[in-house]
Amino acid sequence: MLDTKTQTQAHAQATGYIGKRMARTEDARLLTGRGVYVDDVGLPGALQVAFHRSPIARGRIKSIDLSAARQLPGVYAVLTADDLARFKVDMLSFFLAAPVVPVPVLATDCVRHVGDPVAMVVAQDRYIAEDAAGLIVVDYDEEDPVVTLADAKTGPLVHPDADSNVAAATGNEDPDEDLEAQLANAPHLVTVEFEHQRISQSPMETRGVVSAPQGSGELTIYLSCQGPQLNARWFAQAFGMPQTAIRVISKDVGGSFGLKGQPWREEVAVVLASMLLKRPLKWIEDRLENLTSANQAREQEIKLRVAFDADGKLVASHADYGLNNGAYPQGADSNIAVMMFLWGAHKLPVFDFHARGWFTNTVGLAAYRGPWALESLAREVLLDRAARQIGLDPIEIRRRNLIRREDQPCTTPMGLELTDISPAECLDVLLEKIDVAAFRAEQAEARKQGRYLGLGFATYIEPTAGSTGIGVLMSESAHIRIEPTGKVSAVVSTHSQGHGTQTTMGQVIAERLGVRFEDVAVYEDDSSRGGYGSGAYGSRQAVAGGGACIRAADLLVDKIKRMAAYLLKVEPDAIVLGDSMIRALGDKEQVVSFRDLADIAYGEPERLPEGMDAGLEIQYRYRPPPITMTSAAHACIVEVDADTGFVKIKRWVTSEDCGNMINPAVVEGQIAGGLAQAIGEVLMEEVSFDARGNPTAVTYKDYMLPTIFDVPEFEYHHEASRPSIAEGGFRGVGEGGCIIGPPTLVNAIADALAPFGELKLEFPLTPSRLLAHIEGRREIAERAAPAESAPLPVPESARAASESASTVENLPAPSAPQEPVAASTAVQVDGEWKFVLSTPMGPQAFTGRMSTDGDQLTGVFIMNMDEAHFTGTVSGNQLKWDLKVTKPMKITLKYEAQIDGDKLTGKCKMGIFGSAKLVGERVST
Repeated sequence: MLDTKTQTQAHAQATGYIGKRMARTEDARLLTGRGVYVDDVGLPGALQVAFHRSPIARGRIKSIDLSAARQLPGVYAVLTADDLARFKVDMLSFFLAAPVVPVPVLATDCVRHVGDPVAMVVAQDRYIAEDAAGLIVVDYDEEDPVVTLADAKTGPLVHPDADSNVAAATGNEDPDEDLEAQLANAPHLVTVEFEHQRISQSPMETRGVVSAPQGSGELTIYLSCQGPQLNARWFAQAFGMPQTAIRVISKDVGGSFGLKGQPWREEVAVVLASMLLKRPLKWIEDRLENLTSANQAREQEIKLRVAFDADGKLVASHADYGLNNGAYPQGADSNIAVMMFLWGAHKLPVFDFHARGWFTNTVGLAAYRGPWALESLAREVLLDRAARQIGLDPIEIRRRNLIRREDQPCTTPMGLELTDISPAECLDVLLEKIDVAAFRAEQAEARKQGRYLGLGFATYIEPTAGSTGIGVLMSESAHIRIEPTGKVSAVVSTHSQGHGTQTTMGQVIAERLGVRFEDVAVYEDDSSRGGYGSGAYGSRQAVAGGGACIRAADLLVDKIKRMAAYLLKVEPDAIVLGDSMIRALGDKEQVVSFRDLADIAYGEPERLPEGMDAGLEIQYRYRPPPITMTSAAHACIVEVDADTGFVKIKRWVTSEDCGNMINPAVVEGQIAGGLAQAIGEVLMEEVSFDARGNPTAVTYKDYMLPTIFDVPEFEYHHEASRPSIAEGGFRGVGEGGCIIGPPTLVNAIADALAPFGELKLEFPLTPSRLLAHIEGRREIAERAAPAESAPLPVPESARAASESASTVENLPAPSAPQEPVAASTAVQVDGEWKFVLSTPMGPQAFTGRMSTDGDQLTGVFIMNMDEAHFTGTVSGNQLKWDLKVTKPMKITLKYEAQIDGDKLTGKCKMGIFGSAKLVGERVST
């Protein structure tokens, strides 16, 4: 038998589709207006939905008058939370876990952000529905809102039943004295501190849903989403219905970038209303709703301190991080990934951090392409500043600290095992394409003429296709079938929002099967067609989806060869597949078409080898490696006009290690799309609010997006000397441009404006802000940015005072120390318990048993048919125990708890993941 490598080479020689720069099969229909988006779906009898939304950021609902809206001709129904209360809905996070605070489908007794959906109108058309929504009268008792991160630290509770405004926390709250000493005593201490503005995902196609209940109790949901299988699973779990009763169809999707990863309140409301009214309903989000009510991202702050030795090598680092979660985040988050990858590619001995996510009275948090991207921006800007402070070239400081291939395997201070990264090697390739010395000479000459050129560099690593620790992302499936016609149908769990996966998965399958590319049809748009998969998340589709296609295709090839060899009376090694034909090599070559073989496989199964199943189809579920790393280095050259503050990007060069590329054109399209978003993020995009929580950028006149005139042509270079260990050798690349793009551009602007001093990091770097930096006069920026726009960074002294105050005022007051219960009145510990642990991935419920022997405690936690045993100590009603776990990484969990009757409260210290609240309740026997 030929080994796998020889088979792969034979397939490549026969077809050569993997690695080929091919036109996308999707483009013809999409560019000629024949795509099928949610708004293109028209069902008989369908009614249209519009929402009445809160005009205030915070307040109690005193009364709602629906009478005028209901009397408007053409209105079918006007619904509030009371009408939908008959349905039990468990709103879920992306991880299919319960949210940390209750999330109402429609506002109940209060509103918590401007745009909060209060009521919904169902009418004959959208025009009538909008008019009726405007006739609804709501009387509010308005309250002062919590808008900014600073407000969250000192203001009232956004959710009155919560302990604090901290939605999620990770890291160590208490400073590490040894680390602080290293920072204080190092030859060079460099600090970067800034706030990052809020961003709207701004997909071309806004959110949309068509819900059609069936008489059999089933639901067909047309949804603009990132994965129909995952969204079907979300609805089934949230509604308590069998997943087979819910069919999610998502044909073409005009962008998502994380926003459409899961259904949220409006989509759920429409589905429930369709079940209530037993009619098909449609809701298409308009652009005003998208900019004011759809979940948003990126509003965060960081203070990063880094110690260097005299030679510019890393010694230690500490990060303090905050993220605005809004009122109803799709998943409460303190962004552990920022800390995981902040120094993931660098030789840093010691690192510690404290990260918190905060509730505010603003639109809730959702994912946005590269949600952890701040790590690259903070690190790469700091490295440039450190180079200037120490007197090193910015390239040299990276070379001294980046992990190279010969340094691997190694483990980061965060416990991340590295075996396959290459940012230093990507930087080497980049420097072969840019003549830095020539640029510096040109830069110096330009400055004499009053022109300011800058060159910026950045390197990064990107975790792609993660399959560890997040259950919904563990695997992807592919079902490949040779039809009786001889053509190939493939149902895969990938999903495109512009990714070109119908093309790339088709290339993989065509090459591995030895068929013509045009003979392969790929389907990924219907949850009822194939097995579960997560779709477009975490730059995973080439790695996980491609891996599933390879494994399934190879199994099908094996069956075809065995079947053909039996029929043609040769050995399987003599069978070669290519050009949609089957050839038996030997003294006399025999040729059979795929259709001929399919006729026998389906129509004459008695002719098959004994024990072989009829037909020609295989399904395979592939679990990729825990993380498949992508590495890159980028550089760009800019010119900043000193008279206007405008930035012109003159050149942008990329060096990416994407492993084996399925289609270089698709890879480069993904890089370009991410870089376009990065340019907008740095130079112009900003969601802003006034002091009352009112959004002040509600149209694309105020929320500025980059145009074709702002985005240069990119130069692509690929450092692909070593494939990944994943099947096919692929690496993900979907989010990279959005991660590495911002620091590359910021560093170029800072380099251009170096004669004017260190660049003040006020994002976005608008012309008015850059001009204020150039002229040294703040009033220019203040005139250009009205009072209601995002506030400028607080001076250091004021910030320190604010943070000091937050420590006392904003966090829950510590409980008075409790004396352990005397032994004579010791509480009952032994027995069965139900627990809930509030982890960064959401609350986790499990059961357990505990028993005592004197002051010794033994116990077991039981979750998902797995047991974890522990031992500890008992002192009265005070319990302590440790639990060692290995997934998603090796770590020791330290528990402290106290028992009061049948209730247990406490916390779990989870190392790098911070502390989590633990509650328990005794199970009655």
